Amino acid sequence: MSLRWVFSAALLSLFCASTVPLTAQTGAKNGEWRSYGADVGNTHYSPLDQINASNFNKLELAWRFKTDNLGPRPEFQYEGTPLMANGVLYATGGSRRAVFALDATTGELLWTHSEREGPRGTNAPRQLSGRGLTYWTDGREERILYVTPGYRLIGLDAKTGTPVPSFGRNGVVDLKLDDDQEIDLVTGEVGLHSAPVVAKDVVIVGAAHRSGGVPRGKKNVKGYVRGFDVRTGKRLWIFHTIPLPNEYGAETWEGDSASYTGNTGVWGQISVDEELETVYMGVELPTGDYYGGHRPGNGLFGESLVAVDLHTGARKWHFQLVHHGIWDMDIPCAPILADITINGQVVKAIAQPTKQAFLYVFDRVTGKPIWPIEERAVPKGDVPGEWYSATQPFPTKPPAYDRQGSSVDDLIDFTPELRAEALKIVSRYKMGPL
Repeated sequence: MSLRWVFSAALLSLFCASTVPLTAQTGAKNGEWRSYGADVGNTHYSPLDQINASNFNKLELAWRFKTDNLGPRPEFQYEGTPLMANGVLYATGGSRRAVFALDATTGELLWTHSEREGPRGTNAPRQLSGRGLTYWTDGREERILYVTPGYRLIGLDAKTGTPVPSFGRNGVVDLKLDDDQEIDLVTGEVGLHSAPVVAKDVVIVGAAHRSGGVPRGKKNVKGYVRGFDVRTGKRLWIFHTIPLPNEYGAETWEGDSASYTGNTGVWGQISVDEELETVYMGVELPTGDYYGGHRPGNGLFGESLVAVDLHTGARKWHFQLVHHGIWDMDIPCAPILADITINGQVVKAIAQPTKQAFLYVFDRVTGKPIWPIEERAVPKGDVPGEWYSATQPFPTKPPAYDRQGSSVDDLIDFTPELRAEALKIVSRYKMGPL
């Protein structure tokens, strides 16, 4: 997934460079990398130019740090992104998701921190080292914040690695509490593998559930998103990704399906425009990925890009990319913020890459599509008990960046026999466009 995120940034850069001038957000500054995506706008950009095409082949290994012993068993899915601030590299590693600090020049270990969560960690839906952590400073104090596999937000002193006593309860905010729902502290299926985001002293935390498309049932924990005070750990706001009764979007859930349906977490990275004081988050599907007969209706805010106020969590605007999703097309990466020029006018834009190979581009102030996104009639399926949306949104620009759909023309044809076997196999399936 990390490669997909880098690809997403590169894709937007290439697209904008070929059609309109682009001014990125801030990017990484002073040779540092203080946020997962370089900045809270997730530009993935650094202006450093010491390493280039002429000297890349002369690079030599300066140091190596192995994370083998940072947990009770080997790590097999290491996909984190280290941060670097004031000459110190911070990262997560190991199967217990330990945090460690290294001298960025020499690789010397400065400190480590890990939480032993027992059965709660063992039952966690998102384990191992995760995607990373976040760094915060007010110019005097420095903190590292991360989410454990057992879904607890930890605040550490960046200089020593010790928990900050004034943050939450002795450095810990239990994310299974104060979430506007009852969650079993040991077995409740919610966690997070992405890094939290901090902007203007607000820490924003999403939610993730079990990987894969086979839920245990139609009920599950809801993946609400919350903002916390970076100094105290106090909850500042919560956004209900499945609306409560009388909240905006509640009418998109038919019957009482909103009461028991879960998921709709924000498991990818979250972006923030600090000037607009707006948080942008991509919400996944409701329960479950490939069948929605138990949740009739379009089901906001499933598979939606949602903009909320940084300080209150109040919805500013949203756009649902897929109505009543049943294809596991939830948003896989951070939305990318960029100022682009269209017809001589600078527009504060936001671009969301997707699994559909569509790039959805909006005015990030208003939520209005930069180019028309058409609601088109789509065929309904024939799965017993399923509910289908009559239309789906299709961006008119830019063109898709990968193949969409399939046909018999894509099948193997190395020999007549292989071609015949391929045709026989696919005859059992439906093929066609997206």
